[in-house]
Amino acid sequence: MKAYERLLKYVVVRTPSDEESGKSPSSECQFKLAGLLKDEMTELGLSDVKLDKHCYLYGRLPATKGLEKLPSIGFIAHMDTVSDYCNGDINPVVTPDYDGGDLVLGNSGLILSPDTFPHLASLKGRTLITSDGTTILGADDKAGIAEILTMIEYITANNIEHPAICVAFTPDEEIGTGISLFDIDLFDADFAYTLDGSTEGNLQYENFNAASASFDIHGVSVHPGSAKDTMINACLLAMEINNQLPKHETPRDTAGYEGFYHLVHIAGDCGSAHMDYIIRDHDNTEFQNRKNHLLSIAEQLNAKWGAGTVELCITDQYYNMKDIIEQNIHLIENAKSACERVGLIPNVSPIRGGTDGCHLSFRGLPCPDIGTGAHAYHGPYEHISVQSMDKVVDMVIELVKIYSTFSK
Repeated sequence: MKAYERLLKYVVVRTPSDEESGKSPSSECQFKLAGLLKDEMTELGLSDVKLDKHCYLYGRLPATKGLEKLPSIGFIAHMDTVSDYCNGDINPVVTPDYDGGDLVLGNSGLILSPDTFPHLASLKGRTLITSDGTTILGADDKAGIAEILTMIEYITANNIEHPAICVAFTPDEEIGTGISLFDIDLFDADFAYTLDGSTEGNLQYENFNAASASFDIHGVSVHPGSAKDTMINACLLAMEINNQLPKHETPRDTAGYEGFYHLVHIAGDCGSAHMDYIIRDHDNTEFQNRKNHLLSIAEQLNAKWGAGTVELCITDQYYNMKDIIEQNIHLIENAKSACERVGLIPNVSPIRGGTDGCHLSFRGLPCPDIGTGAHAYHGPYEHISVQSMDKVVDMVIELVKIYSTFSK
C-alpha cells in the first residue's frame, strides 16, 4: 500500500485533542484510530504491539538476524489533530496533475493559492491532497503515521537488513501533553525520530523554548455617569498590556530564529477580562527576558491600579533540545545522507514550534524531527502531495539502511 492510500484512510477518522478535558487521552476518539493502527501493525508483522489505557501505541520490528546488537532506532508520530476546523466530517480531495495555480477547495469558497502559499508553484504536476476547505486535512500528523508504516511494509516485504525498529504513535501532541505518559523503557529505542515536520528534506532539532501566559484582570465596574476616579475598565487594561509588547514580535512578523508573543485569546467586559498568550524563543536568555517583561507589565499595572488588579500565571511548556541532539549529531548527519541518497536536498532549519521529540530528548531519548512533506498545518488550507510522501518513505528506508551498519 502506498503512503497516500494510508493517509486517505486515516484522515477520515477525526481525532481532535481537547485541551480542556484534563484526561489522557484528552479525547476518546483517538482510540478509534489507535485501534485501526494496532490491527495494521500486527498485520505488518510488528511484534510486542501494545495499546495502553492512555492511548499510546507501541510496536517493534525485531532486528535482522546477526544485527541484534546494533543500536535500535525509533520512529514516532502523533494521532491527534488540532480541534480548530475539525467540527465536521473530513473529506479529503485528490487533485491529480495539479497545475500550480489557484485551487478551489470544494464548495467552501476558499482558494488554495500560490499568492498566499508560494511553494505551491513547486508542486506543479504532482498529485495534491487537500480537504474540501471546511476542515483541516489531518496530515499533521497522520502523514507521519502513514509514512512510518509504509516504510515498515517495504522493509519486511523486501527483506531489507535492519536493526531493531521501534514504532510508537502517541495522543495529544497538539495540546502539549503527548509525551507525558510515554513509556520510554517499553519503547526501548536508543534514539528516535519524529515524523512531524513540513517539507520533505527538512531536518529539525532546534525547537522553541515555550511558555503560556494568562492574565486575569479585575476591573471596577460602575455606572459610567458617576465613574470618575472610580471605574477601572478591565478591557482598557487588557489593551494597555498588549500595547506594551513589541509591535513586530508577533507570529506574523517573525521567522527563523526570531521569537514572539502571541495573543491567542481575549475576552472580557468592564469588570473583568482574560488574556491568553504563548511565548516562544529559541534563545534561552531571550526566552527568560520575554517572561520577565510580562511580569514587569503586571507589576507596573498593579502599582498603578492597586495590588491584585492584574494576575499573571506563566507556565513553561517545553525547551530547546539543540544541546542534546548536538551530543548525538549522527542523527542529523545520517539523516542528511539519507536525503541525499534519494535526491532530496537536506534542509536543517529551526522548528518554529515544538514536537514530542523535544520532550523525549529531555527524558533521555534523543529525537530530532523529519519533514513529512505536508504544508499549511492547523487550518483548512492544509495539503500534501503524493510524491512528497513517497520521497519521505524512500528517505526513511535509506535511513534504516544506514543504521544497519552503524555503531555508537
